Amino acid sequence: MIGTLINCAAIILGSAVGLLFRKGMKKKMADTVMQGVGLCVMLIGLSGALETQNTLLVIISMVIGGVVGSWIDIDDKMNRLGAYAQRKLTRGDDENNTFAKGFVTASLIFCVGAMAVVGSLESGIQGDHSTLIAKSMLDGITSMILSSTLGIGVMLSAVPILLYQGSIALLGTVIAPFLSTEVITEMSAVGGLLITGIGINMLLEKDIKVANLLPAILVPFLYFPIYHLFGG
Repeated sequence: MIGTLINCAAIILGSAVGLLFRKGMKKKMADTVMQGVGLCVMLIGLSGALETQNTLLVIISMVIGGVVGSWIDIDDKMNRLGAYAQRKLTRGDDENNTFAKGFVTASLIFCVGAMAVVGSLESGIQGDHSTLIAKSMLDGITSMILSSTLGIGVMLSAVPILLYQGSIALLGTVIAPFLSTEVITEMSAVGGLLITGIGINMLLEKDIKVANLLPAILVPFLYFPIYHLFGG
């Protein structure tokens, strides 16, 4: 859990620094920075998505994930949670339009990816926090940039990080046998595609409901044990 706590602290600290820049940033500058961040997020997502060794599995994962996620309506629930936190933590000034967006965007970026899974497993099973410490440095910088344009909602993303990575670390010995290299590779590829969707939303101001596609990440985790069970 130590690595996860360091990661959460880095996000909170980075967000706090970003909020200082936000106060003196004009709208034109904020828009330009947002576009730059959107391009960087797309690059991060594409670099992960292109690691796939099974394109068909990624497609199937996105379809199944979209159906399940839309049925549950994860996007609506995350936005409601962000809106609830906004009412409790802000006075409703210029944060009104960005708090929930900042929370959802940052939560997805920080939770999706191989470093979150592998780092949490190493932290929980081996007591090796080096991967999560490296991730903390990246997340700290990213949270600083995101909060400078999306506001304090980015800071709140430390909560899902604590729950997600903390759960993997605590349950590491149980789930590790199911997380082979091929599983992690395809989970990361699906996650990279979701991050690309976030970048498109930021850059083109589209409304791809990326949160509703989150169950897609679990499909490779379920697929490979079944595939190997039947002699694949």
